[in-house]
Amino acid sequence: MSEKDVSENVQKEQVQVDEQVEHQEAPAREEASAQEGFVDPLEEAILRVQELEAQLADCVKKEQDILLRTRAEIDNMRRRAEQDVEKAHKFALEKFSKEILNTIDNLERALATTANVEVEGVKALFDGVELTLKELLATVARFGIEPVGVVGDVFDPEIHQAISMQQVEGFESNQITNVLQKGYLLNGRVVRPAMVMVAA
Repeated sequence: MSEKDVSENVQKEQVQVDEQVEHQEAPAREEASAQEGFVDPLEEAILRVQELEAQLADCVKKEQDILLRTRAEIDNMRRRAEQDVEKAHKFALEKFSKEILNTIDNLERALATTANVEVEGVKALFDGVELTLKELLATVARFGIEPVGVVGDVFDPEIHQAISMQQVEGFESNQITNVLQKGYLLNGRVVRPAMVMVAA
C-alpha cells in the first residue's frame, strides 16, 4: 500500500469519525435548544400575573389622580358659586344705589341754597327737607351705602376723582381742599367716586 493510499484511508476514517461524533452530538444539541425554547407554563402564568398586577396598579394610580382632580375642580366650582352668590347679595343694590344718589344730591343742594330760614314757612320746609335727607342717609347706610370725600382727608385715587390741584394755605400736599360732589361706596365697592379739589 502506498503512502498516498494510507493518507486517503486516514482521511476517510477521520471523516467517518467526524460524522459519528456529529451524529452523536446532534441529539444533545437538539435537546439543549429545545430546553432553551421551552417555557414552563407556571413561569409564564406568574409573569402574566405580574404584568397584570403592574397594569392594575397603574390604573388605580390614574384613577386616584382623576378622582383628586375632580374633587378639586368640584371644590373650586362650589367656592366660585358661593362667592358669586355672596357678591350678588352684597351688590344687588348697586344699580338702585346709583339712582338714589341723585335724590340725595338734590336734597343736599336744596339745603345748601336755602338763604333765609327765618321765615316761618321756609323754616318748616327747610326742617322737612333736612329730616328727609337724614332719614334717607340712615336708610341707605343700613344697606351698606356710605359717603366718602371729606375736606381734609388724604386723596385716594381709588375713591376720589381729582378735578383740579391748587396751592391752598392750611392744607398739606395731596389733601382734599374742597368736595364738589360726594362719593359713595356700597359694601366697600365704589359706586361713585367723590369729585374733589386737591392741594398741590
